[in-house]
Amino acid sequence: MARRPFLAAALLALSPLALPAYAQDTWPSKPLKIISPFPAGGTSDVMARLLAPALSKELGQTVIVENIGGAGGTIGTLKALQAQADGYTLIQTGVGQNAVAHGLDPKLAYDSMRDFIHIAQVHSGPNVLVVHPEQPFKTYQELIAYIRKNPGKMNYGYTHAASGHMAMELLKQVGGEKGQPLFIVGIPYRGGGPMMQDLLGGQIPMMFINQDVAFQHVKAGKLRALAVTSRQRNPLYPDTPTIEELGVRGYEALSWSGLSLARNTPKPIVDKLEAAMKKIMASAEVRQKLESTGFVVPAQGIDAYTKFVKSEIDLWTRVINTAGIKAQ
Repeated sequence: MARRPFLAAALLALSPLALPAYAQDTWPSKPLKIISPFPAGGTSDVMARLLAPALSKELGQTVIVENIGGAGGTIGTLKALQAQADGYTLIQTGVGQNAVAHGLDPKLAYDSMRDFIHIAQVHSGPNVLVVHPEQPFKTYQELIAYIRKNPGKMNYGYTHAASGHMAMELLKQVGGEKGQPLFIVGIPYRGGGPMMQDLLGGQIPMMFINQDVAFQHVKAGKLRALAVTSRQRNPLYPDTPTIEELGVRGYEALSWSGLSLARNTPKPIVDKLEAAMKKIMASAEVRQKLESTGFVVPAQGIDAYTKFVKSEIDLWTRVINTAGIKAQ
C-alpha cells in the first residue's frame, strides 16, 4: 500500500492537465517557424533570416522562415495568429502589417495591441529623401522652397502604403509653412523595382526609399541624398541631415520590424523567448550585421517594443486619416 500515493502522484503528473506545464518546461522540443508576411528578398525577409540561425543557436532547435505574402503583410500575419499559441510559430511584426494596416482598415481582422505579445524590436531604419542628380536641388531647403513656390509642379514616386509613401505623406502634412500642407503629386508604382528604375532614369524626380536600398546608388553618384527621416543622423549618411534637424520639429518616419507571439502563449515560453532575444540583439555579430547596412538596434524587451508599436499605430492612423488614404 505504501506505493499507492506515489503511483497516484505519477498518474496525476501524466494527466492532460499537467501536460501544458510540462510542454512549457521543455520548450522548445521541436523546430520553430518564423512567419514572415512578405515575399522573399525584401528587408522583412532579410531580417527574419538574420534572426533564424541566431535563434536556432540560442534555443537549440532549428528555426525556419516561412514567407506568406499578400495584402501588405496582413494575410501572413493573420495566418500566424491562427496557429496554436504554443511558442512554435513566431510572428514577424512590422510597420506595414502592424501600424499602417490599422489606419487603412479600421475593421482589420486582428488588433496589433490586443492579439500579440510583442517580444522584441529587431531593427529600425530611416527612409532617405533622394533626387535624381540632374535635378537642380542640392539641399532639402532648396527642394522645399521650390515646392512651396510651385504647388503641384513637383511629383514623386511611391508604392502604396510602403514606408516611403508614409514618409512623404507625413512630410506633406507637416513640412509646409504656417500649418499649410505641401502640394506634391504622387505617381503610384506596383513595386519598388520599377519605381527605382524610373528614378535612376530621370522619369521621376524624387522619392523616399529605405536607407540600405538607396546607399549603393547614392555612393555611385546616381542619386543625391537630401535628408533622412530618423531623428538622428544615419551612420551610412553622416553628412545628410535629418528632417527634424532642418526645422520640421518631431518629424520621424521609420521602417521597422520585430518578433512577436500570439496573445495566449504561456508566460514561461514568453519569458524564455524574451531572454533569448535580448541576448541575440546584444551580440556583436548581429549588431555588426545590422549597423553595417545603416540599421539601428532599438531598445529591447517586451515593454519597449509594445510602447513603440502603440506609438506607430497612433502616428500612421492619424496620417492616413488626414490624407484620406484607402486600402487597395
